[in-house]
Amino acid sequence: MSVSSTERIKCLIIGSGPAGYTAAIYASRANLSPVLYTGKEPGGQLTITNDVENYPGYPDGIMGPQMMEDFKNQAIRFGTDVRYELISKVDFSGPVHKIWSETGHEIQADTVIIATGASAKWLGLDSEQKLMNKGVSACAVCDGFFFRGQEVAIVGAGDTAAEEATYLSKLCKKGTSARQKR
Repeated sequence: MSVSSTERIKCLIIGSGPAGYTAAIYASRANLSPVLYTGKEPGGQLTITNDVENYPGYPDGIMGPQMMEDFKNQAIRFGTDVRYELISKVDFSGPVHKIWSETGHEIQADTVIIATGASAKWLGLDSEQKLMNKGVSACAVCDGFFFRGQEVAIVGAGDTAAEEATYLSKLCKKGTSARQKR
């Protein structure tokens, strides 16, 4: 496709985590011929998660990246067009929604599903990447089970850090909070 091309579709999905792929499966099965743009993190946060043991259908657990590959393959099997690109601009002012990809491709869609999820805010330490899934986590609800009975530290500020600390207080021996400076 050329940079200045325009495409008309029934259903555009922005985001490729569990919600995006689930929307794609349902939209495909409803004959909406969905086009899904993955964004900058294809597969979302589950691609940086080792053991997923709290999701139905995987009784022995599954690695996060494999789970997201399974979701993607199922969406493709039903006809979803998966594109590895970012959406950079939207215009929802009219009955036909206008969306532009980062390369300037214009999409006109009857329906747009935004399933961009969330991204963890990291401190930027080298050790965060080295210790990811080896003691460093960005989701207490997802990974708190692995820290039962241990001492933990919660780094952050605001509602999210408070919620994570409250959740971990029911599982862990001791929690220490450190406020992240901006």
